[in-house]
Amino acid sequence: MTSIRISEPRSKLSVTALLLPGKAPENAAFLTAYLAKPRVVPAIHAMWTGPEISCPVPTADLEGRAYAQPLPAENATLTPQPGDIVLSYVPPRMWGGNPNAIFDIGLFYGQGARLLFPIGWLAGSVVAQVSSGERDQFAAACGIIRRNGACDITFSLVEGPNG
Repeated sequence: MTSIRISEPRSKLSVTALLLPGKAPENAAFLTAYLAKPRVVPAIHAMWTGPEISCPVPTADLEGRAYAQPLPAENATLTPQPGDIVLSYVPPRMWGGNPNAIFDIGLFYGQGARLLFPIGWLAGSVVAQVSSGERDQFAAACGIIRRNGACDITFSLVEGPNG
């Protein structure tokens, strides 16, 4: 089983999220390919979606990469639940004319989340879930990130019986 290790030292964020390839195969394949090496992704608390830390994949990490293909909504949600790791794909030019596709890794940590953006409702794919035993620590760390502002989050793959 493959999991994603998610960490940020200032907030003491350090959790594991089980990847869900059976429910979101193309989205899980994207993350597996993207995280073939550990990645540091700029993050900020989301503005419109509620209790979410938004981690947009940098354009430089996408240019010329085979994994940077349009993604379908799989294991789709409009109302992510606490502990959901949601991969959102926005096609080029859809959001404000941005010529680049947007791939965003959303860390949802509380109740009341919704995938309603200025461009409208956009289903995202629940691609991984933080283990239930780590969700309180996850929520506390995300709350610290919310108060502190922008940060860099490290994502890495973990293999093994429990991730």
